[in-house]
Amino acid sequence: MDHRRSRTSATRRLFEEERSAEIVADSFADTPDPRLQHVMTSLTQHLHDFVKDVGLTVEEWEAAIRYLTATGQKCSDTRQEFILLSDVLGVSMLVETINNRSDGTATEATVEGPFHVVDSRPRELGDTIAEPGSGEPCLVTGRVLDRTGTPVPGAVVDVWQADADGYYDVQHETRPEYDLRGLFTTDGNGTFWFRTIMPRYYPIPDDGPVGELLEKTARHPNRPAHIHFEVSAPGFRTLTTHVFVADSPYIDDDTVFGVKASLVREFTQVDDPRRAAAAGLDNPFRTVDFEVVLGA
Repeated sequence: MDHRRSRTSATRRLFEEERSAEIVADSFADTPDPRLQHVMTSLTQHLHDFVKDVGLTVEEWEAAIRYLTATGQKCSDTRQEFILLSDVLGVSMLVETINNRSDGTATEATVEGPFHVVDSRPRELGDTIAEPGSGEPCLVTGRVLDRTGTPVPGAVVDVWQADADGYYDVQHETRPEYDLRGLFTTDGNGTFWFRTIMPRYYPIPDDGPVGELLEKTARHPNRPAHIHFEVSAPGFRTLTTHVFVADSPYIDDDTVFGVKASLVREFTQVDDPRRAAAAGLDNPFRTVDFEVVLGA
């Protein structure tokens, strides 16, 4: 038997344009989960306000339904077109920011992106994550600290990046597994360092509905060059972030709005054979230092 509340004639939901959102929102009044009720009520109000604001036509609404259907049909085990749509609308970054507010005392978060690998390869501090001769050499150093500036030893630093052509290993059938990826553990001073190559800017997948949207709105699909970091330690909130290359194209126009000023760094060029030899890199090379502050 359906025990949901029945309606009397006095509370029937007879549709009226002026009260459309109120009438539909009332249908969620008996929702057992108060958070779900709040979300659905607010969604209804904003959606109805949007339809009224733009004067949405039947043809436009049908086109929207076809677009969302095509977005779902483009999804697969290795591709999530709805997340990509969320990315280019800035919603992914907004959700990340709201749920990872740092108050200026911790490193800011940004989107994870679609190329993270759950089981990355553990590596020793100072190891290279790049194939020999695959790009411009780069030394990455940094420390993991808490909000008081105390080092966090034993923190796990998961890194991954695109290659010199702007592609990730999973986009190549012939590339070595775990290329340009590494799982490092900070030492007793919270320090980490590794060798790699300079990443390149790259386009997000644009051969589906999201790419169609970008084309119709005269937007490009590109992200600036960056290295991904996911840093975790017991007692701290896991941080997903990037370090961005300051002089990269699209640094001021990331198609997924992922760049925050605090995450942009100069990748300084070093022309010093002795330093290069000490680091195990060809000369000249680039270097960047990225200090990560974790929040509780």
